[in-house]
Amino acid sequence: MSWAKRVQQRAQCLAAIRAFFAARDVLEVQTPVLAAATVTDPDVESIAVPGYGYLQTSPEYQMKRLLCAGVPSIYQLGPVFRHEERGRLHNPEFTMLEWYRLDFNDAQLMQEVAELITHLLGPAEVQTISYRELVGEAVDQPDADRSDLDLRFAQACEHLKPGRYFVVDYPADQAALARLRPDNPTVAARFELVIDGIEIANGYWELQDPAEHHSRFAEDRRVRKARGLPDVEPDTEFLQALEQGLPQCAGVALGVDRLLMLSRRAVRLEPLVPTIDS
Repeated sequence: MSWAKRVQQRAQCLAAIRAFFAARDVLEVQTPVLAAATVTDPDVESIAVPGYGYLQTSPEYQMKRLLCAGVPSIYQLGPVFRHEERGRLHNPEFTMLEWYRLDFNDAQLMQEVAELITHLLGPAEVQTISYRELVGEAVDQPDADRSDLDLRFAQACEHLKPGRYFVVDYPADQAALARLRPDNPTVAARFELVIDGIEIANGYWELQDPAEHHSRFAEDRRVRKARGLPDVEPDTEFLQALEQGLPQCAGVALGVDRLLMLSRRAVRLEPLVPTIDS
């Protein structure tokens, strides 16, 4: 495929994404890609900009601050940055689509994610599989190493049969910023979309409790120390915003560049071009 065709296809994809959200009255926002603070997540390394702060690994904190301030459902489409991520499916800078839906839970958001993928790639069955089914009995070991589980997860995703899968019921210690299920607190209300072995999107029924955020950030810092990683101070402005109250919502981050890779392999590309009916 020529570069001209690739640029055209990318533009069509971005236009189709914007049309999808416009039809649902979800507002586009633009938040800073350079901020004073960053995430504590031990599995995500930020790029520091001396004297300024960090290039953002995701617009999550900035967007949630907007939600705490009372904005409606929102999405953002733009660049994010991660340190030392290079490979066939990784680059230090990539394009992320992230959105938050007020009054949604994870099941409702999964349905919307599936609708967006259909809009962009055409229809196909979406199967659901649990994290435990994917990773196996290693998840039940009390001394299971998180890095080892992450590796097992990535390898298991690559060996799934071609198709679209939602991975659900992550163990509670991998909740990130998802809430735990009210009916089963051993698992998180978190999901991952995997298409043809490629991890595409990661979503949560969002955690609201500020005290639990503090606790999880403290655990992140403990894990970082155990791994010999640089310490990261929690984002105080984000924590202060949470005290105002994060509304009931669900959110998801989707890798646009990976989605474009899949679209070039897809048989049906028509949904990439927005229409009046889109």
